[in-house]
Amino acid sequence: MHSYDYLLLLAFFAIVLLPAPWLGRFYYKVMEGQRTWLTPLLGPVERGCYRLAGVNSEQQHNWKQYTLALLAFNLAGFALLFAVLLLQGSLPLNPQHLPGQEWSLAFNTAVSFMTNTNWQAYSGEASLSYLSQMLGLTVQNFVSAATGLAVLVALCRGIARRSTTGLGNFWVDLTRATLYGLLPLCLLLALLLVWQGVPQTFADYAHAITLQGANQPIPLGPAASQIAIKQLGTNGGGFFGVNSAHPFENPTAWSNLFEVVSIILIPVALVFTFGHYVKDLRQSRAIIACMLALFLIGGGTALWAEYQPNPALDSAQVQQGPPLEGKESRFGTTASVLWTVTTTAASNGSVNAMHDSLNPLTGMVAMVNMMVGEVIFGGVGAGLYGMLVFVLIAVFLAGLMIGRTPEYLGKKLQAREVQLLVATLLVMPVGVLVLGAIAASLPGPAGAVSNPGAHGFSQLLYAYTSGAANNGSAFAGFGANTPFHNIMIALAMLIGRFGYILPVLALAGSLAAKKSAPQGLNSFPTHGPLFTGLLLVTILLVGGLTFLPTLALGPIAEHLSLGF
Repeated sequence: MHSYDYLLLLAFFAIVLLPAPWLGRFYYKVMEGQRTWLTPLLGPVERGCYRLAGVNSEQQHNWKQYTLALLAFNLAGFALLFAVLLLQGSLPLNPQHLPGQEWSLAFNTAVSFMTNTNWQAYSGEASLSYLSQMLGLTVQNFVSAATGLAVLVALCRGIARRSTTGLGNFWVDLTRATLYGLLPLCLLLALLLVWQGVPQTFADYAHAITLQGANQPIPLGPAASQIAIKQLGTNGGGFFGVNSAHPFENPTAWSNLFEVVSIILIPVALVFTFGHYVKDLRQSRAIIACMLALFLIGGGTALWAEYQPNPALDSAQVQQGPPLEGKESRFGTTASVLWTVTTTAASNGSVNAMHDSLNPLTGMVAMVNMMVGEVIFGGVGAGLYGMLVFVLIAVFLAGLMIGRTPEYLGKKLQAREVQLLVATLLVMPVGVLVLGAIAASLPGPAGAVSNPGAHGFSQLLYAYTSGAANNGSAFAGFGANTPFHNIMIALAMLIGRFGYILPVLALAGSLAAKKSAPQGLNSFPTHGPLFTGLLLVTILLVGGLTFLPTLALGPIAEHLSLGF
């Protein structure tokens, strides 16, 4: 590694961690309707939205009402996007006259963006019009991220409130998350990206004559605005087919830094938002410590693995450096590995290098980041409510070990809460192992892999892991655009999204109704190094016991077969 690699890592952690406490407090004030510096500007817009939609902003939803409102909104968003994609050829802002998508691909895409996954079995510049990118994808990028933030806030209120059924108002939470939480940061990032050369235009594709005399279309479009929200909303995907490896999506080292930082900027800040809800920032520091430990373990392993020379070229006559296959030379190895670890830790799914070309252990780190259940920072809102599920599981295990009724911040965990927690533990195994096994066992769907043996299995395993984890990244080389995989991966995405949201909201309602007992000297502390270690071990054990045999058939077998 060179000095500029260390400077990149230092800048990344500094920009992410230093503003997190301030930004976390800002999100708390925004979601609770307190006055902020944006209130004079956006307050009238917020109130206008409520009047236009007929929403009573003072009404409190119980967990069932909150859930029904969320499901109705997501169903409406899915239906709108599905229709736009099918009818694209007849709609305006389509200068390339692109036809509508095939129905199974449109179904997969609509589910993907509605669930904040942004899995793309197509190339954006060759398949989607400007209207589809803006009205369809960009809108869902905003509201799917805002939905995750709303669910997190509902859970935070459930933990913090006592003897109540009210978790807030979904429509109010959605509006505030979008207006205050996402739009201002997206506007800033979009301007920075335009400054670095990312296009933002409605012009037709440009045409150039190559040295061979052929006509080459150069895709353009309103890219900067979608890239900003795809990163800040932890959506992923790409305006162009090769994603953030494309020079129009990510043209410079500065744009690369801006984008990779923005992937986990909001998820890190929301950990401090939780601390403000429970009036104990020590809880935030314990969770941040666990997340950082998992991130550094994965990142360190991936960096070490990716800098290993290829054993097939282990010869005195061959001078080797870090392998650059599948990477952009303008970014290099360290920036590519940092993006890989960040995007899979944060449920983002954008890439600036092709994961298919990574060394096997680096690819395994990316898979493990997703397999543990979107908890290493994770998506906007979704990452922290996934981590809080593990926090409650760790508290339950601690209660079993010391022979006491488990409680978290004064709320006792009883049979109903434990049943809901167990339900969330089934999400990733069903989405990855069950659906992936069906795909691997059928000769037609298994033909989507482009490599034989362990690497081909890794391609398929990564695809279903990415879908169930609502991540959206992929090993290049997996032919996902078939009716079978479009429907099955869409099912994995739905299980991965709502398999967490529904139990989490029920859990929030159950905790909110409980009385809060004062914490005494005999209460198990959930803010010190001991609990952070217990939480870390819980996450690794659950993920390891569930997925280690499968990983042994893919990246581990490939690593050993290559002679590393």
